[in-house]
Amino acid sequence: MDSLSWEGDIPQLRKPILVCSFRGWNDAAAAASTALTAVEDAFDSDLIARIDAEDYFDFQATRPTIVLSEGQARRIDWPQNDLIAVRVPAAERDLVLLDGTEPNLRWRTFSETIATAADALGVEMVITLGALIAEVSHTLPVPITGLASDEKLVEELDLQRSSYEGPTGIVGVVHDCCRQVGMTSASLWAAVPHYVAAVPNPKAALALLRRLEGLTGIAVDAIDLEDEADTYEDQINRAIAANPEIEELVDRIETEQSEQTEGPEDLPSADSIARDFQQFLRQQGNQ
Repeated sequence: MDSLSWEGDIPQLRKPILVCSFRGWNDAAAAASTALTAVEDAFDSDLIARIDAEDYFDFQATRPTIVLSEGQARRIDWPQNDLIAVRVPAAERDLVLLDGTEPNLRWRTFSETIATAADALGVEMVITLGALIAEVSHTLPVPITGLASDEKLVEELDLQRSSYEGPTGIVGVVHDCCRQVGMTSASLWAAVPHYVAAVPNPKAALALLRRLEGLTGIAVDAIDLEDEADTYEDQINRAIAANPEIEELVDRIETEQSEQTEGPEDLPSADSIARDFQQFLRQQGNQ
């Protein structure tokens, strides 16, 4: 693939898993991208490849930015899709992270490029991370829905198959492309409260990260993210307490969400979250 450029020789990794997140529709409240960054920060990591933005972005829709380097020199930062190798000596396998931005163009070719890179690296499984807006409460455990392409993986990891039909983002396309080429894939989704979706949600990011640990078998030290999650919840509680209408809304959502579950570990189904996702996409399209 011409758009895929390696930074050097293709590294030799141990039974790697590719973990992908993309800024954009798939990343409500920046939960998925924040979870991926936490993984990268916890271990030694190296940039190993880039996917050239030129072929996949409409720069009038996803504009590059000008930044100052050392306070003087100006440079342009283009939308990035970087492949990062994460070596985890204490675990049985390594990770490859795809830290990306949802492209505007040629999604099938873009996804095939990812699959080609994964094959070259010997990737054994692809995991995509996403976050969506839903009617859930910030006071309760973050609902995480897991889907997988392989029936055995679904059973082993207690994931779900969804009957959702409707709009999707690049996460769904990458997941489907991997399935078509015979590569095992799974997708994890966090549901974030719609009434605070405009601000980053470290609590949802942490929930995604902990579910990812269960899939990969790799523990991640995320003490900073844990502290941010505690601070986030305190700040949201104070803000809501100052607004009686929002407080009433949150109380209603919390009651309804609690009634839908049988215990603290029971979460809304993949289909119920998917319906919220479809509504979210419609709202985005109308903006």
